[in-house]
Amino acid sequence: MTASGEFVTATADGISVTLDLAVGHIRSLVVVRGGREIAPLHRAPWIEEVQAPDTPPHLARLSGDFLCAPFGLSDIDGSPNHGWPANSSWKHLETRTIEGGSLARFELEKQVMGARVTKEFTVRDGHPFLYQRHLFSGGEGAVSVGLHMMVSLPQGGHLSFSPKRFIETPADPQEADPARGRSLLAYPAHFQDLKKAPRADGGTANLVCYPFDRNYEDCVMMPEAPGRAFAWGAALRHREHDLVLSLKRPEDFPSTLLWMSNGGRYYSPWNSRHRGVLGLEEVRSYLLSGHKASIAPNPFSDQGIPTSIGLTADGEVDLRQAIGIMPVPASWDRVTDVEVRGKTLAVLSDNDEFSVPYDPDFILHA
Repeated sequence: MTASGEFVTATADGISVTLDLAVGHIRSLVVVRGGREIAPLHRAPWIEEVQAPDTPPHLARLSGDFLCAPFGLSDIDGSPNHGWPANSSWKHLETRTIEGGSLARFELEKQVMGARVTKEFTVRDGHPFLYQRHLFSGGEGAVSVGLHMMVSLPQGGHLSFSPKRFIETPADPQEADPARGRSLLAYPAHFQDLKKAPRADGGTANLVCYPFDRNYEDCVMMPEAPGRAFAWGAALRHREHDLVLSLKRPEDFPSTLLWMSNGGRYYSPWNSRHRGVLGLEEVRSYLLSGHKASIAPNPFSDQGIPTSIGLTADGEVDLRQAIGIMPVPASWDRVTDVEVRGKTLAVLSDNDEFSVPYDPDFILHA
């Protein structure tokens, strides 16, 4: 473990993760495997620049992955968009050695709806995974939540997922004013196939091939198919011959949001330079409609898709995700499936597969 006034790094054999204590963002996640050092998570090009005083902290220091509570618009508790976990300080509680690895714990200095929020990172020797846990203790009311992981795909790649119930765009485009930016998909839209996403111009876009066009800012929400205990998302980077996996329990995060940011915002600090960025975000939220809409009855909750967590004075909410980073054979074009096999995770392509060490009990916690 290494620490400074701003950052804390936890390490195990073959993996390291660094947290930015000012905002709770993962500043870096590096896996060393097969003689290669792989660090595919995104870091905004402006984070070393001085920003305007009214720039939200989560935007000024945008990097890696971070907890949002609420997810998106904050219209109840007075916090910035994406909430205090993404915009305010975290305290380093401890980093300790565990059997075959290390565990780091952090606490949000503010509260979320009266709840204490704790972040835990576990890294294990030889495992190409960051096992991350967020615990909400106490509080009152309800709040939407999300994990805002961002993958850098400067040379493009292929996206694949466990089965989803449907795909939907929000009511409004990411950028509606052509002087400020550009969105290409139809808003709102409801469809079933990522390869046939409706465009505003009447055509369709193949969203599994990223990026699908030039200079755009778009997003879609994908609730999980019913009856699954385990879900996954994969971003395979073709030129880099590596892979980012998001593993979760749908009971924790019932939907995945894809934020596709490829030069479609023209204003500061974006300035058309935020390109090849994929938000692979696991959420419990009603689209991007905000805190109020997510805790009220809404079209997702009416279908049995949870869009918030409930907080009680003596209760706890335990949310988990594993982020995997690993090389893939140069011949691979896509991931077709991910399977838990005992204490390994098998990653499959069209005509090949490999396995990596994996802790099967972490995600499927009681």
